[in-house]
This record gives sequence, structure tokens and C-alpha cells, in this order.
Amino acid sequence: METDSTTQKHLTANELYLIDAYWRAANYLSVGQLYLRDNPLMRMPLRFEHVKSQQLGHWGTSPGQNFIYAHLNRVIKAFDLNMIYLSGPGHGGPAVVANTYLEGTYSEVYPAITQDETGLKKLFCQFSFPGGISSHASPQTPGSIHEGGELGYSLSHAFGAVFDNPDLIAACVIGDGEAETGPLATAWHSNKFLNPATDGAVLPILHLNGYKISNPTVLARISHNELDQLLRGYGWTPYYVTGNEPNLMHEAMATALDEAINHLQQCQFAARHEGDTTRPRWPVIVLTSPKGWTGPKKVDGKPNEGTFRAHQIPITISATSPPEHLTQLENWLRSYKPDELFDEHGRLVPELAAQAPRGNRRMGANPVANGGLLLRDLHMPDFTDFGIGVPAPGSVLASDTQVVGQFLAKIISDNQSPRNFRVFGPDETLSNRLEAVFGVTNRQWMADERENDQFLASSGSVMEMLSEHQCEGWLEGYLLTGRHGLFNSYEAFIHIVDSMFNQHAKWLKTSMELPWRRKIASLNYFLTSTVWRQDHNGFTHQDPGFIDHVINKKASIVRVYLPPDANCLLSVMDHCLRSRHYVNVIVAGKHPAPQWLTIDAARRHCTEGIGIWAWAGTDDGAEPDVVMACCGDVPTLETLAAVSILREHLPDVKIRVVNVVDLLKLERNTAHPHGLSDADYDALFTKTKPVIFAFHGYPWLVHRLTYNRANNSNMHVRGYQEEGTITTAFDMTVLNELDRFHLVIDVLDRLPQLGNRGAYLKQSLKDKLVDHHYYITRHGKDMPEILDWQWKS
Repeated sequence: METDSTTQKHLTANELYLIDAYWRAANYLSVGQLYLRDNPLMRMPLRFEHVKSQQLGHWGTSPGQNFIYAHLNRVIKAFDLNMIYLSGPGHGGPAVVANTYLEGTYSEVYPAITQDETGLKKLFCQFSFPGGISSHASPQTPGSIHEGGELGYSLSHAFGAVFDNPDLIAACVIGDGEAETGPLATAWHSNKFLNPATDGAVLPILHLNGYKISNPTVLARISHNELDQLLRGYGWTPYYVTGNEPNLMHEAMATALDEAINHLQQCQFAARHEGDTTRPRWPVIVLTSPKGWTGPKKVDGKPNEGTFRAHQIPITISATSPPEHLTQLENWLRSYKPDELFDEHGRLVPELAAQAPRGNRRMGANPVANGGLLLRDLHMPDFTDFGIGVPAPGSVLASDTQVVGQFLAKIISDNQSPRNFRVFGPDETLSNRLEAVFGVTNRQWMADERENDQFLASSGSVMEMLSEHQCEGWLEGYLLTGRHGLFNSYEAFIHIVDSMFNQHAKWLKTSMELPWRRKIASLNYFLTSTVWRQDHNGFTHQDPGFIDHVINKKASIVRVYLPPDANCLLSVMDHCLRSRHYVNVIVAGKHPAPQWLTIDAARRHCTEGIGIWAWAGTDDGAEPDVVMACCGDVPTLETLAAVSILREHLPDVKIRVVNVVDLLKLERNTAHPHGLSDADYDALFTKTKPVIFAFHGYPWLVHRLTYNRANNSNMHVRGYQEEGTITTAFDMTVLNELDRFHLVIDVLDRLPQLGNRGAYLKQSLKDKLVDHHYYITRHGKDMPEILDWQWKS
């Protein structure tokens, strides 16, 4: 929809002057942050020593974002909107910081950055400066829930923010470079999941300024008709604002925003008061403006404004740069007429300060963007009520995820009014055997429905889209605005969001250092369909390496849990959903498997995170001959099966069984808050005895966590060795030498005192491995002794 400023006047002459002056003030502050360390109001001629020795940051996106922010301020006041701002373009920090300073929020959060000349100098000096702030909208930026260091996630974050926030509008500025990323391109489809009756609204503002660092952008180089068809094909109604003459652009933007807000509110009114269940075609604004708008037209004889050269620092100032650069920078700064914008003390003049909304209506002060302020505890049922009976270790088979699904269903039903908890996943909630949740809720879905569809409704607590990026982005937006959630996924494909996890972990780490940021609910990953039970999908679905990636992050942020059975999974899930400001990774299987601990024993074991299973071992409090350690459900099964072989054939060997639920217990307590002291670690693993460690993931992760322990030289780890195919479940362990037979052979190799007894047992186990291969290649299933094996005390 085109705006026509010649037939509609949404701004009076005075309003036009004031909004333009406010925009000039934000532009001036943006340039000042890039360049100045002194003379912040240009009260004296600009000298070389007034300029930072290194100019770092990005100018190109800033004037367009300043323009948008000024106009959003106007509609917030005109319509009394509850709105937050997401800065999607890369390194838009100068604009967001400038605007939160102008509205007063920045000085309230950081009292040293005062609303005067001294404060302006500090504001300028700190930007992209050692000990200062970064060049993008980071956690230090008031009003931000979106880390601008990596592109692609702004729109999914915006939608996550407005789910179950019916009064909220998330204004999301999307850079045309960012629009080329896969996650952003997919995020346009989020409108098929937004319920206008119960959710808020997202107002995307696609900012076309034509260039990335040095390349043109795709959406700026296709025809207007093609772009229009693209957006309408995604299900949006576009409003266009195009040009470079400020007065005309202000009028056009005011018109477009007024029409878009009216459109948006009409969609909500129809759904909330007229019972209209039609999926809205929500508004999107397309702003086309020059890159580096209002900046220098040319630098060194080459065009700058409107070209890729405006992307970062248009004019370099150094001891070797041409002298005219300093003059050109001075002229650029003075073109904004700072003497008209700031009074003699350096404060924004009152009539311009009045352009910003007041109190929490300011986008930088909106409490939704500091979600910990709004966070309410979940209503949590007693997880022990969902435990399964285990009369004796291994006597019961159950699917761990099916059991925890009943617990999650109760959490969903207990947190519906208002909804405070959602489950996110890429079309895998049923596959991961969490079907119990569909007894109390549905998948939220606003697109067409057909007769044989299942569990679809306009409102539901399960969000599924076959894009890990969207699920992660929605969940992050949901958490950052003060709610709770869970991401369930196949283990191998959670790698798709490796980089998104990185950014969120960095956000949590940085925000912990800011006293004004409040803790939010933890980001909880529930990984199942694991490496060891992908016998029908094969090698492509076999990768347990996400936990390696997670453990690279700060110890204050990350936690990794591998519960061995359903009751332990219940205890771990309860703990993680109650926690704050962590990234928790839970890895558990979905296939029926032996259950080892009663619910009370599981509660104790998981609280401790690691422990000796005395019922499985034979050391009986004495010094063991060997320690059999295990971490993960399949490694636990294979370890106990190996122990049963040793107990039968070598009853005099003293075996200690140690099970690990909390993986980071293996680290030193000086490296991780969950880590064991050397004394406690040695009490479990001994200082001198061989340790055969069966691990769910890549073996070297255990070596990395225990490398400096006293008994490290005796630590032998079995885990995934990047061997896999479509095969039987047990054969997956054989291929990677994690199976019970290889584990027993590992023990025999480290107990030479067994002599011939060990040699004969070893030979029989090698024979078993030959028999195993022969059997599966002829029958397509594991040997009966594997399928029917049970633990016997």
C-alpha cells in the first residue's frame, strides 16, 4: 500500500519541525558516538584531539533507525501503545543508545551518563571503546531483548515476545541484509501462528537501504512488484515509504504508521470482539531510504551516502588521513544544528524532550524488555506424583519421555490462566513421545485446517514449526519477556541452533553483570531421539556433540544432565524448569528401557548429581579393583550388563559402579559451581584404580573434564566414535565399542592379575561379538540374550 503525502497530512507544520529536529538530535548523537571523545556539543572548532584515535562502529543503518524510532514515539503517544523495539540490522547500537538517551531511560539506568554536556561526553567516549559498550544493541542497552551481533533472529524474537502478551506490539526493524538469512526469511511465516485474540502483534519494518558491507542487498534490487508479491505471498499487507527528502519522508512515514496501527488494531478488534477467526493479513512497513542518510555525500571524491561506503565509518580521522577529513566531519556534525537541539547545559530542549513517551511507555523503559521484572514462578506439581514404581532395579520397562510427558501436561494445565509456559519444537513432540501434552492442549495454528488434522487450534501451548531457528527464536523471545518454556528436539539436529545458543548464552552471561537486568527463566533444551536409538534413521541422525558445544560457555551459565531413567528425568526436569538464568541441556531416551531407581532414590541421586550405586557393585565399602562409571541411559544399561557378566564369571573382582547425572560434576569445583572437590572426586573414582567410563557422547569430553584429576591416567572412556548406520540398537553400541562385551574386555585388559581366568572370559566375549554380527545380518534384530536381558541382583 503506497502512502501519498500530497493528499493526506498527518503532521502539522509544528509537528513536522519537531519530529525532524528529534531525528536530527538522534543522528547527531549517533555520529558523536562514532567519532567524538571531547567537544560533545561542538562549542568550539573541532580539533584532532577531540576525535577518538580509533573510530569503530556502523553509521549506515543508524539514520534510518533513528527515523523509525522518532516516528514510533509519535504513534505510541497518539495511540497510547505498549511497544518494544527490536533492532535487527547489524550493529545498530548508535541509534538505539542515542534514542534511549534522548528519552531519558539511559540516564536512569546509568546515572553517570547524565542529561548534560558532561553526560554527553561520557556517552560518546564509552561507545566501541575499551571498558565501554559494544556497537550493537546488547544486553547493556535499555529496552533491548535482541542481541544484534548476529543477523537473522529479530523477527522470531519479536513473535516470541508477543505470544500471550495481548497488549504488546513488537516493532521489529529488519535490515535488508538480515532479510537474506534463512532464519529471517522463514520467520515471515510466524504470522500463521499468531492468535489476534490472545497474543499481541508484531509490526515488521523492513528497512531497505540497499547495501551490506560491500554488496547490494537482494530485496533492494528486485522490482517493486516482485517485492510486493513476495510479502503478500507470505501473508502480509505492505505499506511503502520511499524517498530521501526529509519533509516528504516524515509525512509519508506518519501516514503509513497511522494506517498500519489502525489496521493492526482492527485485526485485533475483529478477533476479540466480533468473533472473527480469519487469519489476519497483518501490516508490514517497507521503508526505503539511502544508506547513511544525512551523512556526507562524497568522501575523497567518491559517492558515500546511498552507497556501501556509508556502511561503517564514512570518514576516517587519523594522523595520516587528509586534513580536509576533519573539516568534513565538523561540517557533518554541525549540519544537525546541535545548538538548536540542546540548551546551554547540554540538555535536550524541552519541546523536543516532550516528543518521547513518558514512563514505561518509553521503548527503552518498557518492563517487558527486562523480562525478569515480570517473571512469575511456574505452578509446579510435585514431580514425585508422576514417578513410576520400580520394585527392583531393572524390573520395569518404560519410555522415559512418555513418563515426563505426563508431568509436562500437568505443568501446562496448571499454568494456563494466564498462560505462562509453552513447549516449542520442530514437529517432534509426538515423535519424542510427549503425546500426553496433547491431552490438555493443542498446537497453536492459524493457517487452514483439514478434516484429518490432529491437535490443531487457534490457541495452544505447543508451538511447532519445522524450523529449529524459529522454535529457538520464539522461545528466546518468550523467555526474555518474562515467561517459561521448553525446547524439545532430536539430539542430532539441535546443532542447527548452535549459533543461536551461543548468542543467548552470551546474553545471559553479560546480563548477569548488570544489576538492573533481572534474571529470566532458563533456556531448557530437552534432547531425545538420541544417537544410540537412531537405528532406523542411520548415520545422519547420530550426533551427540551439542553438549560439547554447550560446555564451551561460561560455567556460571551452562548445565548438562543425562538422567539414566524416567524417575531421574522427572527430578531433573523439575529442577531445570524451576531454575533461573541458565542454559540447561537434558538428554534422555524415548524408547522403552529398564528403570533403575525408585522415585525417592532418583530424587536423592539427582540432587547429588553423581553417586555410587551400591546395589550394583561388589566392593561393599572396600577398595575396588575397578570403577565402572556411566553417564546416560544407554551407557548405564550397557555398564550394568557388563557388571552382571563380571559378577557371574569373576565374583571375586571388587567392582564399584558410579553413575553420573550432572555431567559437570566431573569438573573441579574451582572450574564449575557444580564440580567436585578433589577429595570428593577421589573418594568416588579412587586415585589409583582403573576406571572404565561409558559415556553418552564423544569420549574426549570426559577426558577434557577430568584431565587434571589425580587418576586421569587410569581413565578409559568409551562413547560415540562417529560410527553409525541403519542397524539394530545394540549394534550401534558394538560399532562404537560401548557395548557390554567391549566394556568387560576393557576391564580384563586392566586387571592382568586375573591371568587365565581373564583370558578365557575375554575369548568368550570376542566370540559373542562374532555371533552378534552373524545374528543381526540374518535376522535383522538383536540376539534374544540382548533383547531379553534383565538385571539380577
